[in-house]
Amino acid sequence: MSGEWAGVRLGGLVKVHHGFAFKGKHFTDSGRDVVLTPGNFRIGGGFQMRPGREKYYRGPVPDAYVLAPGELIVTMTDLSKTGDTLGYPALVPESEHLRFLHNQRLGRVEVLEPNRVDTNFLYYRLCCDDYRHEVLGSATGTTVRHTAPRRIEAFEFDLPSLAEQQAIVEVLGALDDKIALNRRMNRTLEDMAAALFRSWFVDFDPVVAKADGRAPFAMDAETAALFPDAFVDSEEGPIPEGWSFRPLDQIADFQNGLALQRYRPRDDATERLPVVKIAQLRSGRPTGGGWARADIKTSCVLDDGDIVFSWSGTLMVRVWCGGRAALNQHLFKVTSGSYPSWFPHRWVLQHLPEFQAIAAEKATTMGHIRRYHLTEALCVVAPEPVLSAASRFFIPWSEQHVEVARQSRTLVALRDSLLPQLLSGNIRLKDAEKLVGEA
Repeated sequence: MSGEWAGVRLGGLVKVHHGFAFKGKHFTDSGRDVVLTPGNFRIGGGFQMRPGREKYYRGPVPDAYVLAPGELIVTMTDLSKTGDTLGYPALVPESEHLRFLHNQRLGRVEVLEPNRVDTNFLYYRLCCDDYRHEVLGSATGTTVRHTAPRRIEAFEFDLPSLAEQQAIVEVLGALDDKIALNRRMNRTLEDMAAALFRSWFVDFDPVVAKADGRAPFAMDAETAALFPDAFVDSEEGPIPEGWSFRPLDQIADFQNGLALQRYRPRDDATERLPVVKIAQLRSGRPTGGGWARADIKTSCVLDDGDIVFSWSGTLMVRVWCGGRAALNQHLFKVTSGSYPSWFPHRWVLQHLPEFQAIAAEKATTMGHIRRYHLTEALCVVAPEPVLSAASRFFIPWSEQHVEVARQSRTLVALRDSLLPQLLSGNIRLKDAEKLVGEA
């Protein structure tokens, strides 16, 4: 099949345009216009929103730098020093409420010959490793890695007919649509869990309602009876009667990871574990972090469903669903022998903005928190019957989250294996369609 394809240079099909240098004085916390940055690109390619971290803009914007839905963009600068997102592509999403703006750190890919090349096909083509390696290989800079339009345009590859491009897009798009649906499902599950936790354990809505002589909203009588109808004063403020405060490090254990460069597997090792560092935690995928021996202590081995908290650099909390792996230093595995796992998970998330502020304040090369910050972070603990009632919601949601993430992991692996084969002509479309249908 590859013999039917024509060798082309990307610059013969497209022109890559620099973005606009938006003025810092016009950035704001909200608005309609969002300046896109490399942070809006997924590792591996694709677009992502960054709730709470979007760069809104209220200054004048030249029309040429307003992006249209479906346009192809690529990263040309990466501030991570590792090139995590450099060169990756994304398609501008549709939005009823937002306009997306073309920042100078990105390239806008203008298709010059739409009768020869499909924009969506180009998106998938630029997700492939050969393009990625060429971009990284020609990048310049040490602290900040750059590429340039002419380097991107220099990429050469084999191009099938327009009809075959569109057929390939349909196959890969079916997988991406299901992966995107799974992401939305897990976002919904997270929103439900966050809302319920805040209502019961932060705002104390059921207790407030009963204290006012009202029935708690959307709650059966049996569950409502578990909540008190009064508050008592404490040094930290009013708290439901019979409830208590406990430090975060008393409701959970925080196992720090290992300096895994000391635990590299032997060349002939039959068993080894992928290493999870901050980059792997962020992406949710165990690739790129190296390997460790499989016989490290079990407390530093991750499995699907484990709660991981990065306490240094980029502070974040994730439910790990990337398969069995080894936990690197600067990451905590959060467990509890006294409470269901959802309870310390939600409290770490509740305190995360405080921890991020502490790390940002102390940052020199890499901000972090210390153990005593976990002791200073107080958590409201309800009696066991209330926790059991909450578990009836949180545990099924957590299990569904992990199962959906596992499904996505399988689909991503299939897409990643099909991507280079389809885009090089090494697999028949009919065979790829069969594999997708079975998945």
